[in-house]
Formats: sequence, C-alpha cells, structure tokens
Amino acid sequence: MNMKFNKNEDHNKLLVSSLNHKLKRIKLGGGEKRIEKHHAKGKMTARERIDFLLDEKSNAIEIGAFAGEGMYEEHGGCPSGGVVVKMGYVSGKQCIVVANDATVKAGAWFPITGKKNLRAQEIAIENRLPIIYLVDSAGVYLPMQDEIFPDKEHFGRIFRNNAVMSSMGITQIAAVMGSCVAGGAYLPIMSDEALIVEKTGSIFLAGSYLVKAAIGETVDNETLGGATTHSEISGVTDYKARDDKDALTRIQNIMDKMGDFDKAGFSHKKAVKPKEKQEDIYGILPKKRSDQYDVREIISRLVDGSEFEEYKEGYGQTIITGYARIDGWAVGIVTNQRKIVKTKKGEMQFGGVIYSDSADKATRFIANCNQKKIPLVFLQDVTGFMVGSKSEHGGIIKDGAKMVSAVSNSVVPKFTIIMGNSYGAGNYAMCGKAYDPRLIAAWPSAELAVMGGTQAAKVLAQIETAAMEKKGEKVDEEKEKEVFEAIKSRYDEQTSPYYAAARLWTDAVIDPLDTRKWISMGIEAANHAPIEKDFNLGVIQT
Repeated sequence: MNMKFNKNEDHNKLLVSSLNHKLKRIKLGGGEKRIEKHHAKGKMTARERIDFLLDEKSNAIEIGAFAGEGMYEEHGGCPSGGVVVKMGYVSGKQCIVVANDATVKAGAWFPITGKKNLRAQEIAIENRLPIIYLVDSAGVYLPMQDEIFPDKEHFGRIFRNNAVMSSMGITQIAAVMGSCVAGGAYLPIMSDEALIVEKTGSIFLAGSYLVKAAIGETVDNETLGGATTHSEISGVTDYKARDDKDALTRIQNIMDKMGDFDKAGFSHKKAVKPKEKQEDIYGILPKKRSDQYDVREIISRLVDGSEFEEYKEGYGQTIITGYARIDGWAVGIVTNQRKIVKTKKGEMQFGGVIYSDSADKATRFIANCNQKKIPLVFLQDVTGFMVGSKSEHGGIIKDGAKMVSAVSNSVVPKFTIIMGNSYGAGNYAMCGKAYDPRLIAAWPSAELAVMGGTQAAKVLAQIETAAMEKKGEKVDEEKEKEVFEAIKSRYDEQTSPYYAAARLWTDAVIDPLDTRKWISMGIEAANHAPIEKDFNLGVIQT
C-alpha cells in the first residue's frame, strides 16, 4: 500500500465516521426528553415500532434519513423530516414502512415531510411493493401550511396516491398509533386495512376544541374518535389493538398470509462476495478531486467474484460499461473513468468528462441492457460533457442528447450511486434524480452542483467584483480574495451530499460498504414489477 492509498483511506474513513455520527444524532428525533415523554404515554417511538415490525436479522435500508437536515431552524428543526421510512421485510415480504415521528413537533407535516412521504409512495408504486403506514401525527404544520397544502405535490397528493395504489392492487396497511387528524384522517381509511390502538390512537376530521368552536358541541377526543368509537360504532377501522406491540404483531400476521407476486424475471444466482477486499475502496477513492484513479478498481470491489465483462473496452474510455452481478443479481454498469486516457488517434481525454465517443458507447450499452432485461447501475464521478470548438464541431450536444434520451426512455430499473463529482449535465446523463432511478444514494465523498466549487466561485466572484467596480468601489487583490472565499464557502456547503440528502435529491448518504446491499434490495424490489412497455429511444439526431 502506498502513501497516497493510506491518505485516501484515512480521509474516507473520517468521512464515514462523520456520517455515522450525524445519523446517530438524527435517530434521536426530537431529543431524549421528548422520547421519555413519549414512552411515559405507553408508546414506542417511530424507530422502535419499525424495528419491532421488521423481521429480525433481515436487511433493511432507510430512505431519507437526512431529510430536513439544516432546514427549518427558525421553527426548531425537523430531524429526518419528522417521518421514518425504511425498506425491509415483514413476515418475509419485502415492503416499505412509513412511521410518523411524534417526538418531532407531534409528528406534524413540514413541506419536506410531504415530499418524503410522496417519495415512499413513489417507491411502492414503481416496484409494486406493499406499504405500511404507522400513523402518529398532528397533521399539517400550520405556520407553513401554504407550502404543504394545495399544490400537486403537496399533502393532498398522498391520498390521491392511496387511491391509485389501491386500484393497482398494491397492499396498503395503516395502524393509527397516535393522533390522526383533519385531512390526515383519510390516509388510514383509504388503505386496504386499518388498525387503531386503544387509548393512544384517535381519528377525527376535527378535534374536540374545533368541534366546540364550530358547532358548539362538547365532547372529549376519545368519544369523538377513539378506538372503541371507530371499531364498534363507526366501523371506520378494522382491528382494535391493545397497545403498540399488539398492533404491530397483527400487521405481521396480515403480511404472513399474503400471496406471491408476479415477477419481472431479472436474472439472479447465488450471491458471491467480491474476491477483492471491499474495504480497499476507502484507499482507492481519492481525497483530492484532481487526482486520478481507475474506476475498475472500485468495480472489482463491488461485484460478485470481482468479475466484470467490459463492453467496448478500448472505445470511449472516459465511460466504462459492462456486465456483472451484485449479490447474485445481473447488472449492467455505467460509470465514469477519472483516469486520463489516450485514444488510438493519440489524443488525450480528461478523466471524469463525457466525450462524444463515450456518450455513444453508453447509449448503445443502455439499449443492449434494455433488450436483455438487465437492470442498470450508474456509478457517478462526472464533471460534465467536454466543451470547446473541437467537441462542438464533433457533435457533442447531439451525442449527449442520445445518451440522455437512452437514460430517459430506459424501461429496466435504474440505480444510481454518486461516488464523487456529479456536475452539470453529467448528473443528468448519468441518471440523476430527475431521470427516475429506483434508488439514488451518495457516498460521503460526493458533490452535486452545476459545476465544481472553485470554478463556480471564480465566475461568481468576477461578476460580483465587476459590479462593485461599476459602483465606484475600490477592489484590490485582498478584496477579490475575500469575495472569492465567501462565495466558495457558501457554494461548497450547497454541494455537500448532506445538503442534497436534506432536500431528497438523493435517498441517502451511505457508507460505500453498504452499496451492494442497496443495489441488491433495490433490484429485488424492482423484480415485483414486470416491465410493461418496450424500450424506444424516440426521435434523435443521428
């Protein structure tokens, strides 16, 4: 192992340590005192409920753990968006679980809460996965109601999705384990089966105070919409549970009786671990953005048996494509090469940049994977498409458009891992969030932006100093440096993988060693949804 490997390893392990520290804090939700108050009511926390519900010693991945991170500070913050979402197994059936965290503002819905719930439903719809809602929410966070209530992708879209999923035959089970008020009351009742917990669960369109104000009736919340009312009088719920554990056990029993699903038929064999040591990824991935590395070294530590069948190896070398297996599942891998390469014509190509030939290769490979029904895995470390007169004359826009079209129209499931850079149109061509990856996760080393921080800060600093000079302000070298550093600091914060994850531009920030699990569980989920249309590139320039 050389010195550079050791420095890279130390750097990346520190990034993973920081990731774990952040996750530990986020998992406390509203904090230890609020958790204690929650327990005092005889209730389990959202995470405790999910842990009890999911099969013991089975794999699970969390979606959107960093949602809301650093946002809404003026409102006291909203850790994990006030809702916990996991993909896991209940009675051996893969499913999505959504649990309101009542330790965060009584489980009230912030704008990011709505976005996260919609993402959970989107995953369930795309993959035909059963979805379980563990409801404990005070409803919309009123101080921000204008950002959560009326638009197409706001609160109301949840119930629209309930209806759509029901018509698609996707199982939905809801357990009311706390408050379930106003518009939110429709969610459990639009599910296939609804449970309610005695004493702690309640469902009503308006609570006792609002009822008194609106129609003058005096009634307590338990009589208005408690477990006995809805299980024995209104018939709104299907089961009455003694406590949280009883409700969760009943859900396990319901899931246990479910039949099998139609399969997409993706190729799967017995999983084999990579021959190469997976932990070496920490030492291979460079600390410096400008350093080169051979992405094949990363691939060999992610794929079964470290076996990779490379497609068009000698052509378009700034994108590497090929076939492999991950945890037994057949995959087509599309990844950026951060190594400077020489073409047969003797031309040098910069690593991490998409050239016409590499875009052309990727387009052809994506088409092949669609024809063979092989899921696609995109490993991003891209600075964008090549610029300059030579590239423009060579038709880089046309070739880039072909690749974007292939990614857009792909009918096999796509999975994206952002390892390093994810800049500009390179993010799009390599299946960024806008291109419907079934799952998208970032390593702690990732950066997402229109361009790199240094380049962007230089451009913005030039504009700002020019504006200052126009106003007659004196701008010396020291002032230029001050302006540049201020802009770069702000820009770097926005390129952080945590900034992206907070806004759900990615589903998670993950340890690189969890990549195989994410892709494997993602393909297993996608196998629930047979492909219903043919691959068609549409109209493209040739």
